[in-house]
Amino acid sequence: MNAPVWVNGRLVDPEQASVSVYDHGLMVGDGVFETVKSVNGEPFALTRHLDRLRVSAQRMDLPEPDVEAIADGVRACLAAAPRWPLGRIRITYTSGPGPLGSDRGGQGCTSIVIVGEQKPFPPTADVTVVPWPRNERGVLSGVKSTSYGDNARALAYAKARGGGEAIFGNLAGNLCEGTGSNIFIVRDGRLVTPTLSSGCLAGVTRALVLEWFGGTEEDVPLSALYEAEEAFLTSTTRDVQPIRMVDDTTLPAAPGPITTKAMRVFAERSAADLDP
Repeated sequence: MNAPVWVNGRLVDPEQASVSVYDHGLMVGDGVFETVKSVNGEPFALTRHLDRLRVSAQRMDLPEPDVEAIADGVRACLAAAPRWPLGRIRITYTSGPGPLGSDRGGQGCTSIVIVGEQKPFPPTADVTVVPWPRNERGVLSGVKSTSYGDNARALAYAKARGGGEAIFGNLAGNLCEGTGSNIFIVRDGRLVTPTLSSGCLAGVTRALVLEWFGGTEEDVPLSALYEAEEAFLTSTTRDVQPIRMVDDTTLPAAPGPITTKAMRVFAERSAADLDP
């Protein structure tokens, strides 16, 4: 069953939902988005996600999104959808229709909310390091932009090699992030995740793991991933997912003791508060 879609303040059937073919979110990837988890029909960490949507829009010099209206749209879509045990909410905000080029138009922005069922991720992940670095100095660094062509290409590269997620280094040769995830590794018994200056996204789940469980933000060489005692991915829909293998290197434990504890703490805290 497909749930209704919210487009610019209106709830419509998916078959009726449409945006202009001139919308710059489609034409040039000029927009931002958020993926939000729902649990039994209720959104998780919606406030944090809408805050990040606002920040991403600001960094792309887009008009400030009406996050209260978007939140109403999320609730309306979920109310009309089945109460899936685990759902996926996609919020998209673009600069709206524009000319056939990079110049923006003046017809107003486009806001869309779509909800659907989310299948659980596998208990462990095999990841593939891709040969293309993130540009930590680029204008879109750390922005959750709809310009996702590099991620789509990287994930296809990883899946062709048996990986479930692609991992990027950055121009400095340091570990950065996945296509839709942040990454933590255990070195010398310490839990470490790349700094935001590495070019990685300020993930909501990443932040919650650091707040609830702890860990250190520091730059680490990409090679450290292959030598990690443990490693895990974090993202909105996977929560904390242990990494079993990096390319052809099998890590010592998946999950190891630190990852196991992080998984438990995250599960307990997130169940206790749906909007932390």
